[in-house]
Amino acid sequence: MSHDRPTPAELAEAVREFLEREILPALDDHRLRFRTIVAINGLGILQRQLEASPAGPGEPDVAELARAIRAGEAPADVLETLKEHVAAKLRVANPKYLEHYR
Repeated sequence: MSHDRPTPAELAEAVREFLEREILPALDDHRLRFRTIVAINGLGILQRQLEASPAGPGEPDVAELARAIRAGEAPADVLETLKEHVAAKLRVANPKYLEHYR
C-alpha cells in the first residue's frame, strides 16, 4: 500500500537532520556523540537506498556474471558492467568515496 507524504526516505532524512542539527551539537559525551554519528550515517544510507530505483531489467545478475567469469565466458563489457555495479552500490553506501574516482 502506498502512503502519502512523508515518504520513508523523507522520514529518514528528517530524523537524520534532527540528529545532526539538534542533538549532535548538544552532546558532550564522546561515546554518545560517536553513536549518534553512526546513527546519522546509517540513516543517510537508508535514505539513499530508499531513493534509489529498484533493480530492474538493466541491472546485472551478479551471480550469473560470476558464474560466466569462472567459466571463462565473461561478456566483452564485463569490466564496465562491474564498475557500474560497484558505483551503484557506492551511491547508496558512501557517495563521497565514489566522488574521488569520478
